[in-house]
Amino acid sequence: MAQAVEDVIWNLADLYNGPEDPAIRADTDWCRQRAAAFSRYRGRIESLEAKEFLDSVAELEELNERAQKLLAFAYLNFATRTQDPGASALFQSVKELGSELYRDTLFFNLEWTKLEGAEERVSNPCLAKYRHYLLALRRYRPYVLSEPEERILAEKEPAGASAWAALFDKVLSGLRFGEKKRTETEVLSDLYSTDREVRKNSAVELTEGLRSALPVLTHLFNTVLLDKSIEDRLRKYPNWLSARNLSNEAEDAMVEALVSSVCSRYDLVARYYRLKRDLLGHDRLADYDRYAPIPGLPDTRYSWEEAKSIVLSAFGAFSPGMAEIASEFFERGWIHAPVLPGKRGGAFAHPTVPSAHPYVLVNFQGRQRDIMTLAHELGHGVHQYLARAQGLFNSDTPLTTAESASVFGEMLVFRHLLARMNSPAERRAFLCSKIEDTFATVFRQVSMNRFEDAVHNGRRTGGELDAEFISSAWLDTQKAMFGDSVYLTDNYRIWWSYIPHFVHSPGYVYAYAFGELLVLALYAKYLSQGADFVPMYSRFLASGGNAGPNDLLRPFGIDLEDPDFWNRGINIIEGLIEEAEGEMGR
Repeated sequence: MAQAVEDVIWNLADLYNGPEDPAIRADTDWCRQRAAAFSRYRGRIESLEAKEFLDSVAELEELNERAQKLLAFAYLNFATRTQDPGASALFQSVKELGSELYRDTLFFNLEWTKLEGAEERVSNPCLAKYRHYLLALRRYRPYVLSEPEERILAEKEPAGASAWAALFDKVLSGLRFGEKKRTETEVLSDLYSTDREVRKNSAVELTEGLRSALPVLTHLFNTVLLDKSIEDRLRKYPNWLSARNLSNEAEDAMVEALVSSVCSRYDLVARYYRLKRDLLGHDRLADYDRYAPIPGLPDTRYSWEEAKSIVLSAFGAFSPGMAEIASEFFERGWIHAPVLPGKRGGAFAHPTVPSAHPYVLVNFQGRQRDIMTLAHELGHGVHQYLARAQGLFNSDTPLTTAESASVFGEMLVFRHLLARMNSPAERRAFLCSKIEDTFATVFRQVSMNRFEDAVHNGRRTGGELDAEFISSAWLDTQKAMFGDSVYLTDNYRIWWSYIPHFVHSPGYVYAYAFGELLVLALYAKYLSQGADFVPMYSRFLASGGNAGPNDLLRPFGIDLEDPDFWNRGINIIEGLIEEAEGEMGR
């Protein structure tokens, strides 16, 4: 039976049977009791024999999984009803519980991180399962504080950055734009319209709505910047991005090489948008024209069932097993799809916990790009589903390799749709849309990294930043990417204010560029190896985070420390532009 998108509401009962489920209180009490019992290991980590040390790690993992289950449910419940006081209160109370549990068990991480001879300890075969996790913790050794200091930081966390992130979601989901009082998702969707006046009007409506909340959003952003600067200073991190690089298991030099390589090829962005200007027949391309469809691509609206069929067919042509896992998301109520008042914008896949399964949130409006977004999040979902077998501590992947699975899912659907097109004009237009998506995940994300670099360092050296400083930093870093190919209007100056990554995950954005360029390399391997590639890729996904990115990618012959690696990926992007230019006879 065909399912309408309005009915695609996730079923969170695999976590809890609603906010009033008595199991929430029972699990909360259980976590507190287990955290208190775990204190028996305090001061003993150094002297534990291997078996007892293994027991302590497994016990801590079990405690964290139960706490993560509570947090996952509370967040997923909040994400679709950000204006509901009850959902907000539950989310906040569970965050406070997590802070409490971390505070009471952090001694383990501190004692382990400071332990001498730890490498010899984890060489014991009985600890093989947790070897990478334990060694990865020790990367933070230079930056951990004393236990009293760490306890204070943990205690105040629910009133820190995470609280401001929740407020950001509430503000953005509560805004209404234009005379029709539309949501952020709805007004942003019009930027993809074939009608230039519709695009221009949506840009005005978006700007007016954001401007009404700009004082709050500016203060909120400043507070997140300050909160991060204080913690970075206390921990003596070398720069504002160091903590993110550590969590991504990425060396500073490698990230700098990525950013430098992408910035050095901004000429490709200007080259493409000059081509797009000619394809659209405009004298000048404005910011609200960036996402305009190229002539030849039908403005088709897809039903939810059609989107489902396209994604599963594309996944299935690559790997029947991948399609089988993805189909569970549709059949078992693991997706939330409609645009609703109070629902947060954008899209995500949440891994929840290994004892359950991931969930996916999208805001589906039937456009072709919504299908690509669905493929992106289901790529994450399949990755998270397969990685569950590693257990909580080893299933979580660094953002860098996590984004590779999502972008690979998009690539499969892109190639699937392209193969169905017979019209040269349609193929050219669709190729251009893929180039633009690639730009969005490589060049735009790196330009946003440059913006973050400017505002984080500006906040640390110059104090509180006003909206004009932030907007100027935004415009400068965007102009560096577009050159003279796109005219950036005054409206565009404040569009930094609706981007959630800056608030939710400072420093996150370069992971998209990492993932896109990595996928270009992986997809090239697939084209050359055919079916032999598929089991290797499946093992890569199923490995989760049980090894570092370099070790996980070694079977593919990929060396992330090769300084020319990023340039080879950018050269593939240039090849796509040349292909589009060839379609025009240039």
